[in-house]
Amino acid sequence: MTAIRFEDAGHSVTEVPRHSALHWVSNAVARQVTTLRAWRRRTRDRAELAALDDRMLADIGISRAEAEFLGNKPFWRE
Repeated sequence: MTAIRFEDAGHSVTEVPRHSALHWVSNAVARQVTTLRAWRRRTRDRAELAALDDRMLADIGISRAEAEFLGNKPFWRE
C-alpha cells in the first residue's frame, strides 16, 4: 500500500493512505444505494398495503383510513 507522507514543523511524520479517498467515495456510493433501496422498498410496501381489502387490514390491525394515510406518504418519509 502506498501512502502520502506529511512532515510538520516538529519533524513528526504522518502517513495518510492513498486509498482513503477511494474508500470515502465507495462508502458514499454504498450509502446512496442503501437509501435508494429503502425508498424503493417503501414504495412497493405502500402500494401493497393500499391493495389490501378491509378484512386483510383488520387482520393486521390497521383501519382503511390508516392504510390510506400510510399509502399516501412520500417515499422518502418513514
